[in-house]
Amino acid sequence: MNNNKLRLLSYVIIVYMLLAFAWWTILLNNKNEDAFTAKKELLRIVLIADNQYEDERSFLQHPSYLNLKQRYERRQLMIFGESLVFVISLFIGFWFINKGYRDIIKNSKTKTNFLLSISHELKSPVASVKLALETIIKRKLSSEQLLKVSSGALAENTRLGSLIENLLLATKLEDPYEIKIEEINLCELIQPMINNELLKYPEAQIVFQIEEGANIVKSDRFALQTIFSNLLENALKYSPTIKEVNMKIETSGLDIIIAVADKGIGIPDEEKTKIFEKFYRLGAEITRATKGTGLGLFIISKMVTALEGNIRVEDNDPEGSVFIVHLKDHLN
Repeated sequence: MNNNKLRLLSYVIIVYMLLAFAWWTILLNNKNEDAFTAKKELLRIVLIADNQYEDERSFLQHPSYLNLKQRYERRQLMIFGESLVFVISLFIGFWFINKGYRDIIKNSKTKTNFLLSISHELKSPVASVKLALETIIKRKLSSEQLLKVSSGALAENTRLGSLIENLLLATKLEDPYEIKIEEINLCELIQPMINNELLKYPEAQIVFQIEEGANIVKSDRFALQTIFSNLLENALKYSPTIKEVNMKIETSGLDIIIAVADKGIGIPDEEKTKIFEKFYRLGAEITRATKGTGLGLFIISKMVTALEGNIRVEDNDPEGSVFIVHLKDHLN
């Protein structure tokens, strides 16, 4: 039985229970009214027999009648009160069922997207390395050709290694990350990453600006490397036409502020908080052209949290996105 049939069955059961309980509520209320009417008439007969009945007005003010009426009203209140509690409980249950169904659908889509993306990401470099090795074995290559083929295979192997590292890191980050504070020169840390990205994207333009006095910080080296490398890679990867990236670092009080702006495809407002979820990617994996696993921004978010910071994404003008990271500088 698929999820849609289970959901439909749960709705049918809930509607049936509501109708059944409404019927029982009406039935109990009618029985309570009948019992009250019968006891009232019996009381009237008893009072007439004891010569205590004068008229209807005095009867309705008699202590025995008032006590009988009070018991009737208490039972009536109990019936409707319990009905109300049951209906509220049923609707809460319905809400949880509906939420659970939505979570199942969401997790199923996330799992499907991840399996599709990881399958492609793993197969692609393996196939490239295999092709390069077969070319080296089967053909006589010049030194220049051999260097080109070997460099391509090495690059694919490096990409595969990075993917595996990200998968392992994402698993480790399910537990809190323990930071190791040390003094870091940000220019020396970031410039090699920029050079590496320019090798992968020769047509890219990366502008790196750092405020005077913001170069030396105390933080976790591995966490900063992870944050900067993933931000740069994301900015370039999701800029299909104009690969222009601006990275700016400045200080504000005790915080380090990092802004990475691109001129890429941008992110819809409704997706801006979801993109930091594990394995989450925009669109359907089966029709997506951009490589990735949906781990980069998740890892960044976890590292930023470990460094007592926060991250947000804004729209760039006229197009693209700006990722803004606030981190605590342990130097201060």
